[in-house]
Amino acid sequence: MASAKLPLRTLSSGQLCGRAMLEGKKYVVRALTRDVTQPKAQVLWDLGAEVVKGDLNDKASVEAALKGAYGAFLVTNSWDHFSKEKEVCQASTFVPQGKVVADVAKSQGLKHVVYSGLENVKRLTNGKLEVLHFDGKGEVEEYFWSIGVPMTTIFIFLFFKLALPMGDVPMDGISVADIGAVVCSIFNSPEEFVGKAVGLSAEALTIQQYADVLSKGLGKEITPEAYQKLEFPGAKEMANMCRFYQMKPDRDIQLTHRLNPKVKSFSQFISENQAALKSS
Repeated sequence: MASAKLPLRTLSSGQLCGRAMLEGKKYVVRALTRDVTQPKAQVLWDLGAEVVKGDLNDKASVEAALKGAYGAFLVTNSWDHFSKEKEVCQASTFVPQGKVVADVAKSQGLKHVVYSGLENVKRLTNGKLEVLHFDGKGEVEEYFWSIGVPMTTIFIFLFFKLALPMGDVPMDGISVADIGAVVCSIFNSPEEFVGKAVGLSAEALTIQQYADVLSKGLGKEITPEAYQKLEFPGAKEMANMCRFYQMKPDRDIQLTHRLNPKVKSFSQFISENQAALKSS
C-alpha cells in the first residue's frame, strides 16, 4: 500500500500514534496541534512528521490538515475544558468541534478515520447515569456514523494510579504507549475494521489487584478506600463512570493483543514507569 497522509491530534495518544506510524515507515504523517513549539510536537518533527498549527474549533485549519489525506486519527479531550458541550460544540460560537472533523472528513472523502471515543452512557442507561466526558465522545461518534464516514471507534481506559470505587468488578485498562501500534494495525486492515467499534484492553483487574500491583511496584501501600477521601472537580462524574464500568461494557483483551502483540500488562506498565510514579 502506498504511503498515505494521516493527520493526528498531538495529544498524548495522538503523539504516540504518530510515533508508531512514523517508525513503521508506511505512512506520511501530518500532525495538527494548537502549539507547534511544544515538546511533543517537536518529537514528531524530529521523526519526520509534518506538524501544522490548528484547532478543532477552526474549520479552516481542519480542512487544511485533512486535505489530500487517506485517513485520520482523532482524539478530543474533554478534560481540557471539562465540558460535554465543548466536546461536541464550542459553546461560545456553537461551532461543532468533533462534528467539524466529521463533516470535513466526509466532504474530503477520507477513506478511514480512527476515533478515540467512549460510550454515550446517558443514552445506554436511558438517562439513569450521566458521564459528561463519555457522553460527549459518544455523541461525536454517533454523528460520524450518521453521515457515513468510514470509521473505526476505539474505546480505551488508560492505566491509572488512583484507586476507583469499583468493588470486585474487574476494570479493563491499557497503557497510552501501546495505543499507537493498535491504531497502526487498524489502519493496515480497513477491510476488517471500518464500520466497527473496538474496545481495547491489555488486561482486566479488580481495583484491589491494581492496588496490590501499585503497592508492590512503588513500595508503599495504596488502598482503594483512599479514593473516596479525595475531593476534586468531577468526583460525581467519576463515580458515575465507575457505575457504568460495573455494567461491564464490551472490551476485547484477545483482539487488543492481536493488534499489538507487545501490549503491556499493568505490572509491566508500573515497572517501566516506576521512577516517574514514585516522584509524582
